[in-house]
Amino acid sequence: MKAKTNTTTLDQFVTKHYGTTGTSQRDKLNQGYENFKMGILLRDARKKAGLTQDELAKRAGTTKSYISKLENDVKEVRLSTLQNIVELGLGGKVELSIKL
Repeated sequence: MKAKTNTTTLDQFVTKHYGTTGTSQRDKLNQGYENFKMGILLRDARKKAGLTQDELAKRAGTTKSYISKLENDVKEVRLSTLQNIVELGLGGKVELSIKL
């Protein structure tokens, strides 16, 4: 006889512990994830460009400390600063989308 497993999907787990989408606790979790994701994207792009944090900071007109804080999800980034980092620092383009 097969043993019955109690598996939970990630969405079920998150809903159980943080509430449904639209609740303040869930929205806070989702925003934290987006900030974390932005830091990872910046770090990966910087490494792909072969730049150190210091080199990227100098190109973008900011500090190594600020780049580090963004990459490590310690600080939220302003859109204008993100554009400078991506466009001036990395030679890329920021593309945004809005989902409703």
